[in-house]
Amino acid sequence: MIAPIASRMSMAQRVTGEARRQLEEAGVPDVSRRSLRVIPARDGKAFCRDEEGSYWRSYPFIEGARTYDTIQDPQQAYEAARAYARFQNLLADLPSPRLHETIPDFHNTPVRLRALQAAITADIFNRAAVVRDEIAFVEKRAAMCGHLLERHARGEIPERITHNDTKLNNVMLDDVTGEGVCVIDLDTVMPGLALYDFGDMVRSATAAAPEDERDLGKVRMRIEMFEAIARGYLPEARFLNLAEREELVFSGRLITLMIGMRFLTDYLQGDIYFKTKRPGQNLDRCRVQFKMVESMEAQQDAMERLVAGV
Repeated sequence: MIAPIASRMSMAQRVTGEARRQLEEAGVPDVSRRSLRVIPARDGKAFCRDEEGSYWRSYPFIEGARTYDTIQDPQQAYEAARAYARFQNLLADLPSPRLHETIPDFHNTPVRLRALQAAITADIFNRAAVVRDEIAFVEKRAAMCGHLLERHARGEIPERITHNDTKLNNVMLDDVTGEGVCVIDLDTVMPGLALYDFGDMVRSATAAAPEDERDLGKVRMRIEMFEAIARGYLPEARFLNLAEREELVFSGRLITLMIGMRFLTDYLQGDIYFKTKRPGQNLDRCRVQFKMVESMEAQQDAMERLVAGV
């Protein structure tokens, strides 16, 4: 369940306030471009509601920067990764109380696995027979699902403040320099593992084909994009401990597997969550994610060497 608007906007106020405080203390000259700021409504709330019941919020317009839906070159991947690492750095020491979980269990892969297993068992649309190969793909990798949370439970991987939707289009890039200047879309910011954010960057930025590509021969993990992400993220992510660094490459595979599982679950349940424009689109999305996992598995050693070299 997604948190109510008041809770999400309270979170946005705390997060943006802390980020701006950190930037100001560091003497950053263009704070207004480096962090969002919630503009309060006339009644002092962080949002307003119109006569039709719709909710509205306001942030200052950031001049001279824009977002891109598709990565055009490794430099953009590099800048986005830098921006997300800086964002996490700014919130590394956010004072208590703990942030509310905007969407509980959003990246909890064991929970996603159980949801898929329940959908397979129910098979309410008689689709399980069509996806035997995809089910077997997940079953072969089911042991992966709890790995990061197990290390977290042992105290090896700490909880951080994470964005949880680390695609390129949630970073504003400067029109002139191309630098990643501001992370936006804070609705999913909540406590989590930093590896979730890194893994989702790898999943989304390294894909050589669209998310619903039908020709799986076009699907692969682009190692040059992974290198750009690693070079952008690691030097800025000063908070990472050894255990987190050890799992960076794994996190890309895990988050990609999890998103594929979510697409497969939705397909089995009748396409009720993700919007679709054609029959079978969620299944195509699932197959792309699983193909990406295979590509990452094949390139694991090269990815590990790149991380070790940064």
